[in-house]
Amino acid sequence: MNTQTAESFVTPDGRTIGGTVMEMKNITLRFGGVVAIKDISFDIREGEIRAIIGPNGAGKSSMLNVISGFYVPQEGEVWFRGKRRPQMKPYQVAQQGIARTFQNIALFDGMSVLDNIMTGRLTKMKSNVFQQALWFGQAEREENHHREQVEKVIDFLEIQNIRKTPVGRLPYGLKKRVELARALAAEPKLLLLDEPMAGMNVEEKEDMSRFILDVNDEFGTTIALIEHDMGVVMDLSDRVVVMDYGKKIGDGTPDEVRANQAVIDAYLGVSHD
Repeated sequence: MNTQTAESFVTPDGRTIGGTVMEMKNITLRFGGVVAIKDISFDIREGEIRAIIGPNGAGKSSMLNVISGFYVPQEGEVWFRGKRRPQMKPYQVAQQGIARTFQNIALFDGMSVLDNIMTGRLTKMKSNVFQQALWFGQAEREENHHREQVEKVIDFLEIQNIRKTPVGRLPYGLKKRVELARALAAEPKLLLLDEPMAGMNVEEKEDMSRFILDVNDEFGTTIALIEHDMGVVMDLSDRVVVMDYGKKIGDGTPDEVRANQAVIDAYLGVSHD
């Protein structure tokens, strides 16, 4: 059994996770008469990989959209770093240090890999449009700095050989890696991944799993992810929250979730002795 306090969380394998970064308190989200999320509470802790799982239609992506500011819940509160978060635009949430990838790839097909990743630096740019157009002084120095940071991400994700390739020419698995690169370029403190391995083959999933673990370990980035591959979820995650029909039916370590009968019935299938 895991032990946890307000300041720390110790996983069964002995890894120490920090205090609460984000807390979802009694979140309810409706679309007209349809309840997508019903009275769900859970937290995300510093340095952990936190998975959100559940069958199709469970409300997982809606919850990720609440965290990232795309949706505003009708009830409940979002707390970030000990403060109640007011209603914000998505770009304001990004400025707080929260970046994300999307279930459906959201890249600019006609732009190169490098230019797509550079868009991840937009929230950190200080020079105005006029200065950028002249590319002089502060704008030039800023551009060079952002380019250096992007090149580090490109090296980290091992995509140097496609850096000048238009994204539209890339296979699906590499597009997903480029989208991860764009999110990392923002230097997020909290990284949200919406089905980062959907549609990938086994080799591509292994590569993406390795990169996710490396991001968490080497950068210390807190990660919340949605993923349907249960093997991936159980291997990567420190804790798992399980949703079904908009409700929370489980929350705990992978082993605790695996043994939860409600989760077995709703998501994992029939238990076999």
